[in-house]
Amino acid sequence: MPRPNRRQAARLAAVQALYQWQEGQHAPAEIIDQFLRVRRTEAGEGGMRRDADQALFKNVVEGTVAHKEKLEQTVTASLAEDWTWERVDRLVRAILMAGAYELIHRKDVPTRVAINEYVEIAHAFYDQGEQQFVNSVLDRIARQARAAEFAR
Repeated sequence: MPRPNRRQAARLAAVQALYQWQEGQHAPAEIIDQFLRVRRTEAGEGGMRRDADQALFKNVVEGTVAHKEKLEQTVTASLAEDWTWERVDRLVRAILMAGAYELIHRKDVPTRVAINEYVEIAHAFYDQGEQQFVNSVLDRIARQARAAEFAR
């Protein structure tokens, strides 16, 4: 993945924060604070780049956490028949939850942008087919959440 722009860096950090949150050892506010203050370095190693869009980062993390149950239901309903939520890798879950949050609650973000950004994040971590998996699940969610866009 080439050096991400401000919004891409924020989304990548949000996925990392959501992954950490799923471990259950820290509250979302602690994790956000950790990313914004402690883990932030020039190179972005282990945290968020200094120039990342902090407002987007916070919004995606807080929004995903706030809507966790509904987002999980939406993602689970968009999985292929033979897949269950438990079967999905924890990092892929974080990617799907953040992507679903943006598709459902951030109408200011174009559908293609939201899907492509999270497919690129999957590409940064995986090379086996997770990108296609993320793309197909987020596409199904988008077709429901933004049906009017697809009716044209």
